[in-house]
Amino acid sequence: MSAVPATGGDNGHGPRHVAIIMDGNGRWARRRHLPRVLGHQRGVEAVRRTVRAAAELGLSALTLYAFSTENWRRPEDEVAALMGLLKHFIQTDLEEFARNGIRLKVIGDTSAFAPDIIAVIDHARARTAANTGMVMTVALNYGSRDEIARAARAAAAKGAITVDSIAAELDTADLPPLDLIIRTSGEVRLSNFLMWQAAYAEMLFLDVLWPDFGHDHLAEAIAEYVRRERRFGGR
Repeated sequence: MSAVPATGGDNGHGPRHVAIIMDGNGRWARRRHLPRVLGHQRGVEAVRRTVRAAAELGLSALTLYAFSTENWRRPEDEVAALMGLLKHFIQTDLEEFARNGIRLKVIGDTSAFAPDIIAVIDHARARTAANTGMVMTVALNYGSRDEIARAARAAAAKGAITVDSIAAELDTADLPPLDLIIRTSGEVRLSNFLMWQAAYAEMLFLDVLWPDFGHDHLAEAIAEYVRRERRFGGR
């Protein structure tokens, strides 16, 4: 077991792996007296900007919290709209991902989705599997407590349960350690997202609503990360 976690970001270097809790679509729409679905549509545009910015800024991995296990509790029409936007985004942007060397990874239980959504996800993963650039991970029907429980069961089936054996079974085991987690909209909580991975990550909570997020916000978040001194419990 390592006494100090691996990291790509201390000593003045920028982060390798950034994760974002994309929050505020509904509030963005409500403040403008618009339907919530329009907020989600603008949120998809923010995803597109952010993926491009992350690649331009040199990130190795970008992980986005797109749909949690708790999001099924939303109204049926809103869930249907989110699924439609997800499908459209992947289909529309897949070739751009492929051209730019981005590899698509999905974490969470996608078996709960409709067959057409699963087919689109599987095709996108296969289409980008050989890409060697930035890894864009989308968390779909994802919950961190469920992930940790699954990882612990898998570790126990193979032998001793240790920090390292559980970490090796996490959905993100093939990604660089998480350096920075960003949440938009002013809320200050992790909401069951990457809780194990966030143990030594820097956290940044922004007042900006997700549909307004873009290149400059991500660049400033990375600059803030670089300004921080990371000691991992040391002096």
